[in-house]
Formats: sequence, structure tokens, C-alpha cells
Amino acid sequence: MKKILLSFTLLVVFAVLLSCSKDDDPTLVTKTYVIVPGAWSAPYAWANVKANLEKSGNTVVVVQLPGHGSDHTAPQNLSIDVYRDAVVDAINTLSGQVILVGHSMGGVVISEVAEKIPAKIEKLIYVAAFVPVSGQSLLDLALPDTTSVLHGNLRPSGDELTIDVVSEQIINAFIQDGTTSQKDLVLSNYQTEPLIPFTNKVALTTANYGSVPKVYIKTLVDHTITPDLQKRMLAATPQFAATYALNTGHSPFLVKPDSVAILLTNIVK
Repeated sequence: MKKILLSFTLLVVFAVLLSCSKDDDPTLVTKTYVIVPGAWSAPYAWANVKANLEKSGNTVVVVQLPGHGSDHTAPQNLSIDVYRDAVVDAINTLSGQVILVGHSMGGVVISEVAEKIPAKIEKLIYVAAFVPVSGQSLLDLALPDTTSVLHGNLRPSGDELTIDVVSEQIINAFIQDGTTSQKDLVLSNYQTEPLIPFTNKVALTTANYGSVPKVYIKTLVDHTITPDLQKRMLAATPQFAATYALNTGHSPFLVKPDSVAILLTNIVK
């Protein structure tokens, strides 16, 4: 009889364990991530990172900026402020604070978002991103980076509303360390980039932008935002709580999506 009772007890315990999931774990902390892709890019590039973060129960929104991906807003109607407002609108549909992630040009955008709605942002994470100080534009940061592959390989349109990368340099600039399929993905999704937002200067204050904790993820073999430029930007903005590094080029979310997802998770623990 004792053996029967013991067996029954073990079966009950086993059934309870099976019925429990990570969603029942009171120690599991999930976050809401809002990700802003960079220039010449779109949400497709972050699909694997998004999927990995969502497997852990996180909420992830990858913002399609106006004039990118399937959005065909005319380039003359675009500015950094238009990008900012698109991200603010996305954040305002979400409850609580968000982890705001920006890649490349997205670093300028998330800086402006933090200035406008600092209370909604738990942390800013810059991934191989431009970090402006008040009064700077993206071009102010990029033009002195003469060792970047983009230096000398950009072609503005005649009306100066859009800008392209010389086709032979697209892979070398953005994903020289990727697989053939990853490189093909970048080429098949490549679109000309609106130029006006590159020229817009940001206005940032200590009270708003300066109040939001910041982290930078460096890319050690980046051909677009070179390690030297990353170092100079970090030196000009001493507010960063921490810096991390990935041994990738400019597109770690494509080349090492698992590593990016793990790092984003660990940063906000």
C-alpha cells in the first residue's frame, strides 16, 4: 500500500512539473524592446534577433522608418524628426518602459526619441551606431571618418534628396563578414536612402536625453562606422554606463543574431 501511495505521489509531482512553463516562473523577467534599424536597412535585418528575444517571452517591435522597407514616403518629406515621431508613436502603443535599441543611423534617431519621451525609456542601447552630441548631424559625425568604406563611395542624387552606396562596395561596407546567403539578403533588400535626415542636427538636453541610461555595443571589424570613430564618439559622450564588443562588421544582427540576442538580454538583467 505504501508503494502504491508513493508511486501516486510521484506521478502527481511529475504532472505538476510538466504543467509548469517559463511563463509560471516568478523569477523570469521579460522586457519590451523597440529596435530602430539603420540607413539602407529595414526590419527584415532584425528578424532572427527578434525571434530569439521573443522565445524568452520578451515583446519586440522593430520599427519600419518612413521611407524604408515597404514604406514609400517621398524623401522630400522626411527628416530626423519624422523618424523620431514614428518611433515615439510605436512606443506610445506599448505599456510601461521600453529598451530602445538603435543601429547605425538609428543611434541618431533614438537619441532624439530619448529627448522627447525620456520617461518611457528604461535604457538606450546603441549597436554600431552614431552617437551625436547636441548640435551635430549624422554627416557631422560620418564625414571625418575617412577610413570608412563609405568615404568616397557615396553618390547623392542630382536633386540631393537621396543617396546611394556604390554598388560594388555595398557588401564591403555592411556585411563583409557574412555568409553568401546573408550577403544576398542585404543586396536583395537594398534601397536608396533619403538624404535630408543625414543633415539634420539634433537638439539634446541633459535633463531629458542625459537622464536615460546608455550602453554601447562596439563592432570590432566594422567597415562603415570604424572602431576609431566609435572610440571618438564614446569619448565625446562620457554618459555611457557600459560598453560591450562583438567581433563582427556593421551587421552583427545578421551575422551573429544569437550573440546579439544574448547580449541584449544580459545587458538589461
